[in-house]
Amino acid sequence: MSTVRASHILLMYQGSARSTATRSKAEAEQQINALAEQIRGGADFGDLAKANSDCPSGAKGGDLGSFGKGQMVKPFEVAAFGMDVGQVSGVIETDFGYHIIKRTG
Repeated sequence: MSTVRASHILLMYQGSARSTATRSKAEAEQQINALAEQIRGGADFGDLAKANSDCPSGAKGGDLGSFGKGQMVKPFEVAAFGMDVGQVSGVIETDFGYHIIKRTG
């Protein structure tokens, strides 16, 4: 498999890479865990991404399109390539903040 397609929800915090967020790391962690709980409870991933994600992709329900290995930071890449289509990750931490990833293709 050379590419995957995924969507994500990103919560940045003060000090994370490229962040303009004012929330603390602890606040971001608490919020992302609450979002993960909502997803496990059946909430719509795309709706949560639109309402909460700090990434511009949030406007498209978190859709990042297709990407190959080496295009995303390592923890994100490992998670995305390690899931089945339709699967949602737990909380993944990268230099950019906290992510929840949904593999869509």
